Amino acid sequence: MSTSPTISFIGAGNMASAIIGGMLESGFEAGKIWVSAPDDGHLQSIRKQFGVSITTDNRHCAQQADIVILAVKPQVMRDVCVDIAPVVQNTRPLMVSIAAGLEAATLDEWLGGGMPLVRVMPNTPSLVGKGAAGLYANDQVKDKQKASVESVFSSIGSALWVEDESLLHAVTALSGSGPAYFFLMLEALEEAATAKGIPGETARKLAIQTMAGAAEMAGRSEHDPGQLKRNVMSPGGTTEKAIHTFEDGGLRELVKKAYSAAYDRSGEMSKELAAKQ
Repeated sequence: MSTSPTISFIGAGNMASAIIGGMLESGFEAGKIWVSAPDDGHLQSIRKQFGVSITTDNRHCAQQADIVILAVKPQVMRDVCVDIAPVVQNTRPLMVSIAAGLEAATLDEWLGGGMPLVRVMPNTPSLVGKGAAGLYANDQVKDKQKASVESVFSSIGSALWVEDESLLHAVTALSGSGPAYFFLMLEALEEAATAKGIPGETARKLAIQTMAGAAEMAGRSEHDPGQLKRNVMSPGGTTEKAIHTFEDGGLRELVKKAYSAAYDRSGEMSKELAAKQ
């Protein structure tokens, strides 16, 4: 797309690569993407794979951009932000952080203050183009900038905004940690089916396809999950018996308890990370 903004990635890990790949498949121009990282060898492989521009100089990378995506670990974020602050204070790009736990106000302070800034909580299915990301924008971000960021993260899945930054803890407990919840269900179903004689590999494939199919149906259907569940259940049948067993075993309360544990831990980790900087 000829009108696409120039986007610089500071950090070249798996998530940055996933986002770049999704952007290119969606029509972003490789010539308008920059990537910086300390390892030149890794950068060369990034350039070979995607055809993007590379540099080991974070300031040079940031200087090119309309949007700077901070894709480094939270533990090194302060040093990176302080280093590029003089550049971004001059060029005023939109800053986007995909680091968990670091609040917008803290990042803005490290960047010199007054910057338009978006925080994004992506999840690991982004690596296969099926991500679910929560996005939060500070007051400096304009509608056009929000649209640009949304288009970037929509290229690797779903991108949904929250109005209150504190809700990113709730996003973390839902879509951030959520893939592991479903992996646990897959694991449990595989073990249960294997115990009844289905070969392990067959059980796994059936469970994965069943989960994928159910998710696809939920995404396409006009019905809510409760109705979809009832549609599968026949009175006195196998599904009804299984669902009643889940309900009687307290599954709903257990899910709420697990979700709350993840939510609380997200807040704790945010405070711990801020204290270490």
